[in-house]
Amino acid sequence: MKEKVIISWSGGKDSALSLYKVIHDDTLEPVGLLTTLTEGYDRVSLHGVRRSLVERQASALGMALHKVFIPKDCSNKDYEKIMREVISGYKNEEIKGFVFGDIFLEDVRKYREERLLSEGFKAYFPLWGKNTENLVHQFIKLGFKTVTCCVDGDVLNPSYVGRNLDEKFLDDLPSSVDPAGENGEYHSFVYDGPIFSEPIPIKIGRTVKRDLQGKTFYYCDLQIK
Repeated sequence: MKEKVIISWSGGKDSALSLYKVIHDDTLEPVGLLTTLTEGYDRVSLHGVRRSLVERQASALGMALHKVFIPKDCSNKDYEKIMREVISGYKNEEIKGFVFGDIFLEDVRKYREERLLSEGFKAYFPLWGKNTENLVHQFIKLGFKTVTCCVDGDVLNPSYVGRNLDEKFLDDLPSSVDPAGENGEYHSFVYDGPIFSEPIPIKIGRTVKRDLQGKTFYYCDLQIK
């Protein structure tokens, strides 16, 4: 019997590659996507992607999308309370655990494992410990199509937002930036790939600058064509 799992879903490359790995895993069965949206903005938290876009992704993936809404300027305490209630709601659904796309951030992994274990669930990390450069090259070779939706303005200039994640993009990245953006240098939106039944028709909107918690971010307002 495969263990039923929920995929932590941002709509980006790490989420998509994790789902791809789980689909090809003989021991796990993905039964839903869990995404966090910010109230008022109606967009994926941190990534700034419209809810309608992740809904189109879920449809093209043939997966149920479970949406969690958090308030603007959500404190860590409030976030943990909301997520604890959400996770507890899966106890009667034969869900064994949750899948994350983290690669090497030890503190993040420990945090996720501890929170889930306290509720009786497992945490799975199919990309963990992999070489990030190799992972991104593999992702591209598999046929995934991705666009950057947000960049950290302290490490990348705004010209990097709204670009397709391809070999040219990787070649252009400064050497100080992790190829997979694991330190938050950039975030992405996947609009096509081997696990999608059809591509998501997107158009690149305007770039918006936001100053958050003392840092500058540039967001690309992706829209459905």
